[in-house]
Amino acid sequence: MTEISRARLQYMVGGLLYTPAVTEGVAEKIENGAFRCLTSIAFCLEDSIRDEALEKAEQELLKTLGEMKRLSKSPLVFIRIRTPEHLLHIHGLFKEYYDVITGYVLPKFDLSNCSEYSKIITEINLNCSKPVYIMPILESRMIADTLSRAETLGKIKDCLDKIKDYVLNVRVGGNDLSNLYGLRRSTDCTIYDMGAVRDILIDIINVFVPEYVVSGAVWEYFGENENEPWALGLKKELALDRLNGFIGKTAIHPSQLPLIYESMKVNKTDYEDALKILGWKSDTLGVEKSADGTRMNEEKCHGKWALKTAMLGEIYGLKE
Repeated sequence: MTEISRARLQYMVGGLLYTPAVTEGVAEKIENGAFRCLTSIAFCLEDSIRDEALEKAEQELLKTLGEMKRLSKSPLVFIRIRTPEHLLHIHGLFKEYYDVITGYVLPKFDLSNCSEYSKIITEINLNCSKPVYIMPILESRMIADTLSRAETLGKIKDCLDKIKDYVLNVRVGGNDLSNLYGLRRSTDCTIYDMGAVRDILIDIINVFVPEYVVSGAVWEYFGENENEPWALGLKKELALDRLNGFIGKTAIHPSQLPLIYESMKVNKTDYEDALKILGWKSDTLGVEKSADGTRMNEEKCHGKWALKTAMLGEIYGLKE
C-alpha cells in the first residue's frame, strides 16, 4: 500500500471508533461492512479494561490484529495504551503487526509524561520502516487548571513540536474534563453549554489548531433512529465543533459514525472557493467574489481555510 503523507492522513482519522481491546469478531464485522462510514478504530487497553484483565485484553488484541492483517481493506488502526512504559511493552509485543498499526492513543497526556512519550516515539520510529504516529489526549487536571493552563499548554506544544512529524491529531477528553467538575451533558446540551469545559477546549484550540488537527470531544449518547434526541444533539455539537475549529470526533458506538462522516463533508460552494483561493490567478488583486457571488474571498486571509477545506472535500466528498 502506498504510504500516505501526514498532511493528508491527519484529516483521514475522521470518526475514531473506540472499542475495548477484549471485543471479539471486530475484523469480521469490518470485512462484512457492519460499521458504516468507518475511517479509523482505536482498541482501548486503558479505562475500558479492568487492571486484572489487561493481559487477557492484550492477548485478544493480538488475535484481532492478526485477523485485520488479512482484511481486503482496513481502517486506520490505533491502540490506546496506559503509560509510557505500557507503550514500550505493547510496541514490543505487537512488533509483527507494525504494518497494521497506524499509531497509539496516549491518554492523560501532560507535562508529567510528555517528555518520556516524546523520547519513546522517537526511538520507535528510528527502527520502523514506516511512520508510527501518536494522538495525545489532553484531559487531566493539569490541563484544566485555570491558573497555569496557558503555560502548561504552551509547554506541551513545545514538546510536541519537536516530534511534529509523528503527531497525527491532538485529542481532547471531554468526559474526563467534565468529570473534574462533576458535570455531564444531556442530549439537549452540547459541551459548549458547560462554561468551565468550553473555556478549556477553546484554550486548546487557540494553542494547537494553527499547526495541528484537533478532534472534538466524545458524545456519549447513541441509538439507531437518527431523528431521536441523541442524534439531534450530536448533529448540533458536530456543527459547533466545526465552527470552533475541531475536525473529527471520537465515537463510542457505530451508530454515531455516519453522522460524524456527514459532518466532515464540505459544502460545494466552500470547496469551489477553496480551489479558487489555492489556484489564485490575479497578479494584481488579492480579493475576489466567491463562486456563487455571495461573499468575498481574500487570498491572504483565507489561505489556511482553503487548504483544510480542499483536503476535507477530497477525502469526504461534497454536499450542496
